[in-house]
Amino acid sequence: MPLAAVDISALADDLQDKIEQARLASRDDPFGNPVLRVTLWLTRLMDSGELTATAAGELVRLLGRRALRQRAGRLAHYVGLGQDEAAAFEAIARRQAEAAGSFAAFSAAVERPRFGAVFTAHPTFGMQRRLAHALADLASGDAAAAGPVLDDAQLSFRPDARITLQDEFEQARFAVRHARDAIDRLNAAFLAEARRRWPEDWTRLAPRPLILASWVGCDTDGRTDIGWWDTLRYRLESKDGQFVRILEKLPEEPATAPLRALVAAAAAAVRRQLALAPPIGTQPSLEALQAFSLALVRERETALPDSAGLLAALDAALTAAADDETRTVLALARAGVVAHGVSIALPHFRLNAAQLHNALRGVIPSDGEPAEPAERRAFLAAANAALGKVAPVAVDFGALAAERASAARMMMTIAQIVKHVDGSRPVRFLIAETETGYTLLCALWLASRFGVADKIEISPLFETSDALEQGPRIIDEALRSPHFRDYLKAHGRLCIQFGYSDSGRYIGQVASTFWVERLRIRICELLARYELTDIELVIFDTHGESVGRGAHADSLADRLAYLDPPYARQAFARAGIATVRETSFQGSDGYLLFGTSPLAGATIGRIAEAVFAAPEPGDDPIYGEPDFASEFFQTVREEMNALVDDPGYAALIGTFGPSLLDKTGSRPAARQTEGAGPARIRHPRELRAIPNNAILQQLGWMANSLHGVGHAAARAPETFGAMREQSDRFDRAYRLAAHAMGHSDLDVLRAYLDSLDPGSWFDRARRTVREGRREELLAVAEALSRLELAPALRRLFWRLSADALKLRATADDVPRMPVRLAALHALRLAAMHRIWLKAAHVPDFRPHAGLTREALFERLLRLDLPASLALLAEIFPRDPDPTIGLDFGEPPGPREGGTYEALHRDVLTPMAELFGLIREISGAIQHEIGAFG
Repeated sequence: MPLAAVDISALADDLQDKIEQARLASRDDPFGNPVLRVTLWLTRLMDSGELTATAAGELVRLLGRRALRQRAGRLAHYVGLGQDEAAAFEAIARRQAEAAGSFAAFSAAVERPRFGAVFTAHPTFGMQRRLAHALADLASGDAAAAGPVLDDAQLSFRPDARITLQDEFEQARFAVRHARDAIDRLNAAFLAEARRRWPEDWTRLAPRPLILASWVGCDTDGRTDIGWWDTLRYRLESKDGQFVRILEKLPEEPATAPLRALVAAAAAAVRRQLALAPPIGTQPSLEALQAFSLALVRERETALPDSAGLLAALDAALTAAADDETRTVLALARAGVVAHGVSIALPHFRLNAAQLHNALRGVIPSDGEPAEPAERRAFLAAANAALGKVAPVAVDFGALAAERASAARMMMTIAQIVKHVDGSRPVRFLIAETETGYTLLCALWLASRFGVADKIEISPLFETSDALEQGPRIIDEALRSPHFRDYLKAHGRLCIQFGYSDSGRYIGQVASTFWVERLRIRICELLARYELTDIELVIFDTHGESVGRGAHADSLADRLAYLDPPYARQAFARAGIATVRETSFQGSDGYLLFGTSPLAGATIGRIAEAVFAAPEPGDDPIYGEPDFASEFFQTVREEMNALVDDPGYAALIGTFGPSLLDKTGSRPAARQTEGAGPARIRHPRELRAIPNNAILQQLGWMANSLHGVGHAAARAPETFGAMREQSDRFDRAYRLAAHAMGHSDLDVLRAYLDSLDPGSWFDRARRTVREGRREELLAVAEALSRLELAPALRRLFWRLSADALKLRATADDVPRMPVRLAALHALRLAAMHRIWLKAAHVPDFRPHAGLTREALFERLLRLDLPASLALLAEIFPRDPDPTIGLDFGEPPGPREGGTYEALHRDVLTPMAELFGLIREISGAIQHEIGAFG
């Protein structure tokens, strides 16, 4: 049937009806799979020409558009977009003023940072930038603005073809500007309330309960493609963004003229510095680095190296201003500078613990490992001794250019930033994979060595199973050091970071929330033991927007409550320890919450309501059942640990899972191989956390968020039910797993696993009546036999099924995968199967670059299409030999090969089109689920 005759809307409805009918039929046919049944129906439509690749693409676009529109509605609900923003801000300000009773108390309440929103560049840029903007517009009620993108006949759900670090920075900056504007509107409500109650004092108020930070361009954990000059460029661009905002907001009147002149001159100086900054992604010459460095040094004072001069000019303008409207604008600008210095957002740097250890090899020589129990004390003693005699050294750009140790280079970069770019506020220094207190002492030694210990906030990251278990010991080891205690007292705060992607994939998201809460309370006890209750604790949760990364999906209010439960908050309150909450907003999904002014206002509103909420009672019944809680979460952890070590689990996510995903960030691939195709994944640790999560989403079983809950619930079903009804804390954790269950389906998972089982292909070969199909099916079956995946995958399915069935037996309201999402999986399975059937028609060939036909077929089974098709184009060229017909002065000799136009037309080109369809479906599935990874 030609495309013009295909009614795509009717086909979409028919497809979804087929899924529903097959599900109903499967109740009486326990040996059938409804998803594979529909997959076979789609395959036959493709065989007959009724469903062409073009029509299938149109079908995916239609289903994807519907998913996008639903996602927009969910997003609006998620942030509470229907609420009156101004009224919400005014209510918060009024309650704080009433509780304070005096201007001094009100100032103390609203001038202390309570929450930090951190814009991170995890590889979660899963949609094109223009589609992200359209989705934000649609969620905000502006269908007209979204229309040109959503109605585009060539709409694609795949990410931008090439995502650079600059792309990520620009998207973060776009979101940060909306966030800053929304914070200004919140702060304006505080100023208005203060002006009404304390008209003589209000201009002295500088509210900053919410602050912003970003690690885009400063995160070098696991990557070497960000030069120190790149980081400096991004900090200069952040500085330029702050100056641009101020100039845009300031009214042009005599009272602001000196201030505007100062900021304009600073902005011009920054742009001259940026003009000499090496282009992003290049390896500049030493001469280029010298020129850039000289610009930073020579323009330093004009460019305002910290906020002191700018704050003085703002204070002078406030004194000279003649009306309250101008004073409000100036007071808001002043509050923004007090909070963020001369940057639009504060910087977070990140690197790995191993890099710090390597930097101190010359100071503390040893062949041992600091985390090993037998070596730990010696390393800690050596670090304390080194801290007792460390002397600061001068840092210049020449030394920075010559430095090769990554940790030392990062610390020197920070030293130059606080000296020449913005020294207003301390810089956060995040350390991934912290597993010993020695790591924190190493960071302090380096900071002291380069003279910036007073400008660095050292923050360990706890996310691995061992780190969550050993976290109290790690903090205890650091606090035993008098040097580290003195450092904390000087700063007045301890910063810690919890990661959810890795902790969730190793011990399960539901278990990780328990272990993180437990670790928080233990840290509270340690601070009390070391008499450090007068310092504040900054808790940074890097969880992202997906349940696979630990974000509660019901609402932003639930997400914030899930991360910071009342029981832990009360523990800190009883100890007299002030806390600051921080959370990350990652990539396209996170920036979406700030994608328009209304979305940003709603997001900031829900955050402000959470951090200014009255203390909740901490007598949640889950804490009255410590035995049940410990056993429940420990069971989830044990089940997840066993799953991660199951060979079938590695086969599940590693066989063709990575090929389902486009690249969604600038970070280079973690693992590459030379000429042999994608690396075989033998354990989940060989994948990064976010691709791991994304693959589980794409295969229809979000194990990292739900596995183990069934076994845990079945151990005490009555208590499980009672806790769901009576405990907000427990039920909120369960609802996260339930959301994952609602986007998972054992039939979908089984369809993918059966696709890798040669037995199912042999069965089809026995029953097929289509001419030529038996040979195709046998070729696929024999190739799958060589992979030897089926036994491990069958055992894995039994493990997952047992847990899921126990959950359904215990909870009678477990949600089911939506029909449209199941339909997308069936359509992708049909495209995959058709690629494999086409592969059977690739002719035999002599080994090419060490690759045989059998090895190539296995790569195609793993959906390594781009590289495989490129090799096939070399082996079987489409164009004829260009030497044919040319006179070379002699009788023509033999010509090998020739043209393979038919092979390209009938096999290779359709395979490429089908692979493009598979990736489009992956994008549409992302919107059905509502997040990537």
